[in-house]
Amino acid sequence: MYRNAVFLPILGFVLSACVSSPVPVASSEPPDPAVTAIRSDDQEPLYLDADQPVSARVEDLLGRMTLDEKIGQMTQVEKNSIQPGDITTYFIGSILSGGGGSPPHNTVEGWTAMVDGFQEEALATRLGIPLVYGVDAIHGHGNLYGATIFPQQIGLGAAGDPDLVRRIGQVTAAEMLATGIPWNFAPIVAVPQDIRWGRTYEAYGEDTDLVAELSAAYVQGLQLLPDTYTAAPGQTLYILATPKHFLGDGGTTFGTSTTDGYLLDQGDMRLSEDAVRRLFLPPYQAALEAGAMSVMPSFSSWNGVKMHAQEYWITNVLKGELIFDGFIISDWAAISQVDFDYYTAVVTSINAGVDMNMVPYDYKGFIEVMKEAVQAGDITEERVDDAVRRILTTKFALGLFDHPFADPDLLPSVGSDEHRRLARQAVRQSLVLLKNEGDVLPIVDGTSLIYVGGQGADDIGIQCGGWTIAWQGSAGAIQPGTTILQGIQDRVSADTQIEYDPAGMFGGMADVGIAVVGEHPYAEGFGDTDDLRLLQGDIDVIDAVRAHSREMVVIILSGRPLIITDQLDTADAWVAAWLPGTEGAGVADVLFGDYPFTGRLPYTWPRSNEQMPLNITNVSGKTGCDAPLFPFGYGLGEGGSQPIVQPDCR
Repeated sequence: MYRNAVFLPILGFVLSACVSSPVPVASSEPPDPAVTAIRSDDQEPLYLDADQPVSARVEDLLGRMTLDEKIGQMTQVEKNSIQPGDITTYFIGSILSGGGGSPPHNTVEGWTAMVDGFQEEALATRLGIPLVYGVDAIHGHGNLYGATIFPQQIGLGAAGDPDLVRRIGQVTAAEMLATGIPWNFAPIVAVPQDIRWGRTYEAYGEDTDLVAELSAAYVQGLQLLPDTYTAAPGQTLYILATPKHFLGDGGTTFGTSTTDGYLLDQGDMRLSEDAVRRLFLPPYQAALEAGAMSVMPSFSSWNGVKMHAQEYWITNVLKGELIFDGFIISDWAAISQVDFDYYTAVVTSINAGVDMNMVPYDYKGFIEVMKEAVQAGDITEERVDDAVRRILTTKFALGLFDHPFADPDLLPSVGSDEHRRLARQAVRQSLVLLKNEGDVLPIVDGTSLIYVGGQGADDIGIQCGGWTIAWQGSAGAIQPGTTILQGIQDRVSADTQIEYDPAGMFGGMADVGIAVVGEHPYAEGFGDTDDLRLLQGDIDVIDAVRAHSREMVVIILSGRPLIITDQLDTADAWVAAWLPGTEGAGVADVLFGDYPFTGRLPYTWPRSNEQMPLNITNVSGKTGCDAPLFPFGYGLGEGGSQPIVQPDCR
């Protein structure tokens, strides 16, 4: 009996990045005589007939499946954990890469070989049901070296352009399909109410309407079949989108996390049902209306009960009230958090409406518990059939039964010039001009000497943030692209001299100084913090560049607003560049006036740590030193806000 499992959600992502993939091979075990020869009763099973309606194909296939085959479809395994032959033996329905879960050779060819190899093993089962492979392509196919990496969602929220977001979804879809991956665990449709949360940058903003509009656009982009794409019979999805994390993600109370070291992530949402419906449900409604067929519940809780155990929200509201006919995928080992007794955790979650379990490691244990629970009547066969029917319907909608492998025609699109031009446009539109005293920006062409300081000025890893090559991301040249410094160097004329020092240590006096400061990469609860002030090292860079510059610009790279109140007067201009991804040249495009500043704040910008949580739902009536440093929607530039005269709050 498999009971009292220990869950390790954090360690899992680390292992995913460190362990090499097993080579998928077909099982050498002889087939079970009871589950052989699907053509014993007819020449061509109906589910293989592409001319039949999807619903008929699903019901025909479901009627042929054993309990083992059904439970296998409800099981998703992390790619480093699956043992050779086990996809075939256990009829596994899905494999995933966690953050950093790349193949040993991190190339398009390496990904294709890995994913297609797993698929070949799935197709070797007696029914030949293809598996569906999933990744977290949060801001582009981030695990893939050479992929186009877009601004994180916070930057796209600042851009506020649904058409841009839709096009980014389509580009991400194409680069994923080039590697044989049809499932994206994105977008995050959270509405963060506390920017101290480490996942703030993964959301479009704190306003429900903004999040709903952009989430729907991204889902449409991921799932919309392009005119140039040859669809399989019955195929309606390009990529399977996954709005997450249902429900109330970003609404947890500070200090309630159930995971050691976290503060907000995986915490408890202590709100009324009316508040949850008003703040957090509309983006899911919009995503479902856009066609989303997969939803992932949150690690967090609602009034003390884990979301993976919330039958009311998952089954009654999502599947019933909102008429969601896709399937529910659990978060990483999240079912294990529902109860210390693993049997109870599985029974509770599956009965609550979870259809597929992301069980990264001990998939055999999950399969054993599922069989025991069904045989004991604790999970009904009708509940299993409902889950598998939803999964199979989605696989048909993805065209997997007819096009199960990577599309080689899409290979040249990965990291292409066309895709990078779109990413550069997204960077330009995401920039928010916070201050521009004396019209320092745009920088005048022909400026003689420009000093550039700060590590972030010449570091693509810092530009990209988390969920890039590794789960937590990292500093350094982790992806090809252009840094902000390179963009500046490429933009100026031969008459302009550029000097760069990471610490901002210069002699003499420059016409313009640029300091690039902010956060280093992080992801999820590791980014939770109670202090959003600039680090002392960043303050030192700002002061050093200021001392040797007639005019001064500060560019902030961060996943959320930072506390800059005490430094605001030090520089003439401040730009929030968020986490722009691989195309840092887009920053230079706007600094030098080739394009205007058009971005607007997707989050309220606090004046101090003591004001948090501060957002549009609680800022009303705050004035003077109690008011935010900059309000939601603020941004100078074309058609933007009026400059704010800051009060003296010393």
